[in-house]
Amino acid sequence: MRYRGGWHLAAVIVVVLIMWGIALNSFDVQEKARDILGFHDTDQMKLRFKTATASPKPKCSLSRVCPPDHFALYIRSGAANVVGPKICFDGKIIMSHVLNNVGPGLNIVVVNGENGVVEKFGYLNMKTGNPQEILTYLKEIKPGMIVLVASFDDITTKLTNEMRNLFVGMGSTFIKSIKRKDNWVFAGRAGTQNRSLFEKQAFNDDRTNIYEGWPDMVEVSGCFPRTIRPDGQKP
Repeated sequence: MRYRGGWHLAAVIVVVLIMWGIALNSFDVQEKARDILGFHDTDQMKLRFKTATASPKPKCSLSRVCPPDHFALYIRSGAANVVGPKICFDGKIIMSHVLNNVGPGLNIVVVNGENGVVEKFGYLNMKTGNPQEILTYLKEIKPGMIVLVASFDDITTKLTNEMRNLFVGMGSTFIKSIKRKDNWVFAGRAGTQNRSLFEKQAFNDDRTNIYEGWPDMVEVSGCFPRTIRPDGQKP
C-alpha cells in the first residue's frame, strides 16, 4: 500500500510538471507572436476601447460642413410654371415639388434665427391671392427671423412696392428690379438692412430664355449665420 501511494504521488507530480512546461511554452509562443506582430496588452486595450469619432457630414447637398453657429441652406427656384421650387434648411427639405407643398408665387420659409426651428412655411399666391393678406403675412415676420424665398411662376401680379420694401428690409437688393416672369431666390434676415449674400435673379429675356418664354432656374446655397441675441448669448 505504501509503494502504491508513492507511485500515485509521483505520477501526479509528473503530470503537474508536464502541464507547467506546456504552459510556459505556450506563453513563450504568445510572447513571440506579440513581438513579431507588434501587439502588446496595452495596444490591444487601446484597440478594443478606441471609439471611432464620426465626422459630421455636409447638409443640404453642400460640398462642405458649415462652421459652428451657421445653418446649411439650399434654395432653387421653380422652372417656368411647371416644376416647383425646392427649399432645404439645416439638412431638411422643407418645401419641394416632390413634397407637393409648393405653389405659384413666393414660396417662403420662416425660421427662428437663434435656434433654427422652422416657424412656418407656405406659398404666397402672387397671381390670385389677396394683396392685403400677403402684405400682412410679410409684416408679421419678426426681426431676427431667417427668411427663405423661392419664386415659382410669375410673382409680379400682386407684388406691390410696399412688399418689395419689406424684402429690402430683409437684405434683398434684387427685389426692386424683379419683373414679369423673372426667377428669384433669396435668403435674408428680417429687421436688417445688410445686403444678403444669398440672392440670385434670372431675367425674363427672349434672347436667353430656355423654357418657352421662361428664364432658367436659379439657386443659392451656403452657410447662413445664426442670429445672435443682443446680449451675445446663444439660445
